Amino acid sequence: MLSPSNLASKERIVQSTTGSEPIVLDPTKAAFGPSDTLDSLGPTHFIGIGGAGMSVLAEMLNEEGVAVSGSDREANAKTDRLTALGIKVHFGQRSGNVNGAHTVVYSSAIKPDNPEIVAAARAGAHIVHRSDILALLMASKCAVSVAGAHGKTTTSSLISHILVNAGAEADAQARSEKQTARLADPSYAIGGSIQGPDGAAIDGGHAGSGDVLVAEADESDGSFEKYRPQFALITNAEADHLDHYGDAEHYQQAFVEYAGHAKGYVIMSVDDKGAQAIVRRLPSEVASRTICYTTDPSGDVAQIAGLHGMGADEGAHPKLVRILAEQESAGDGTERFTIELPAGLAGCSEQHRVPVTLRIPGIHNARNATAAIIVTTLLGMDPVLAARTAATFRGASRRFEVNGVADGVTLVDDYAHHPTEIAALLDAARRRYPDSAIRVLFQPHLFSRTKFFIDRFAAALSKADDVVVVPIYPARERQEDFPTITSQVIVDAAGSLHHEPSQGWIVASHDLRDGAETLVRHSHPGDVLITVGAGDVTTMDDVMLEMLKARAGESR
Repeated sequence: MLSPSNLASKERIVQSTTGSEPIVLDPTKAAFGPSDTLDSLGPTHFIGIGGAGMSVLAEMLNEEGVAVSGSDREANAKTDRLTALGIKVHFGQRSGNVNGAHTVVYSSAIKPDNPEIVAAARAGAHIVHRSDILALLMASKCAVSVAGAHGKTTTSSLISHILVNAGAEADAQARSEKQTARLADPSYAIGGSIQGPDGAAIDGGHAGSGDVLVAEADESDGSFEKYRPQFALITNAEADHLDHYGDAEHYQQAFVEYAGHAKGYVIMSVDDKGAQAIVRRLPSEVASRTICYTTDPSGDVAQIAGLHGMGADEGAHPKLVRILAEQESAGDGTERFTIELPAGLAGCSEQHRVPVTLRIPGIHNARNATAAIIVTTLLGMDPVLAARTAATFRGASRRFEVNGVADGVTLVDDYAHHPTEIAALLDAARRRYPDSAIRVLFQPHLFSRTKFFIDRFAAALSKADDVVVVPIYPARERQEDFPTITSQVIVDAAGSLHHEPSQGWIVASHDLRDGAETLVRHSHPGDVLITVGAGDVTTMDDVMLEMLKARAGESR
């Protein structure tokens, strides 16, 4: 069988020639050895420093005392913050930007003919992928890595929130002899901002004095197989990034490899078929230190994941944590459920139940919070303390974030960019606003993802009353490589779906602002407008708020 790493080597290694030597950028190849430390880096330059994943690492290295610089095409909130921290940021990518850099960091969006890559290669600088920097940071900490198609940012944010706000109390309690790590003041590398208990935005990168590092593990290019965390978490494994992996089988195998690299426990949901397939593939040694969580109220883990008859002894089966009595309050969106922990997991000789209340809605967030509580319990925290602290979590930025109300219309912003995420978002919106019309401004993310999931995007969006689909956000891709894939293909696929009304509920728009104007024009007091997508559709919230305020002024 072709492994994910070999698949990446075959299809995703890109190269350019400078002089007689080719420049090869392979995100799956480890750039550092076991003896390397942050002291090995020297002055470090980030190409595309304003990206969510890059800016976090740049900030962490800066806090660790590494000399950091970077470049990006244009200024944004991330570059403004980095500049305020004293980091030199160049706008425009030119060969002179890397002068003096010993290490040059790139992301998978950067091509080998980038002028800074070419200059770095000529100067003999160490060219490394962003995942190499994260792996280096993990090596010196008790690392918790969070991978999965959905929920990475929310789950890693929740773990960080619990440790930041209750780590000192847990350290003082010294509840378990197993707690060898200092939980207070953790480090974290999260691809987005966190909302603090007071609602203020907290940046997703911090180099703390404690022993724990919480990090998102991006599976999109296979580079997460480099990580050797203490705890490896998999929120779900629904097929995605098939432009890299080719098919669901290779995608799932990458998670099997990732899980096998954990030094300690593997924690994973088994509520999706992809995750169940991963559990069935785990070697016995890995399965024996795996903890699964599920909303399925019946059956053991072997029945849920289909392990019966596979020859593995029962002792090698994962332990199971159940999510029970999940319910969401209409109106305020409060999420309530109970976690049932198996004997031994919480330092108790008997099964243990912990009630949980969240401020963030949806069964998907019940799963995310359960994962966070399991991890912090394994780190040595009392699960009741972890659950109590999770109740103050306001959410990661751009995850069901209510941005304002104008002319009686509520504006919500969400990062959802996969069909399953969109369906979960709209289900949560229906429960929270049961009497409101739900109107969506959707920006597809990546031509390749749109191509793979055309019908599923259409089906997920049909949960809304009214949808405007704006042009696809390309990120690292180019329209010319996908000439037939536009936002219109989703609208066309939706035409055959049952919807009330059957006509006109979904349309394509030629640009963001035109789409925003269309949605505002359709809206009435009491409606909910949601901007959905991983690109720059979020900028339309403020635009629509101003349009609605102007409309309200005209009415008066």
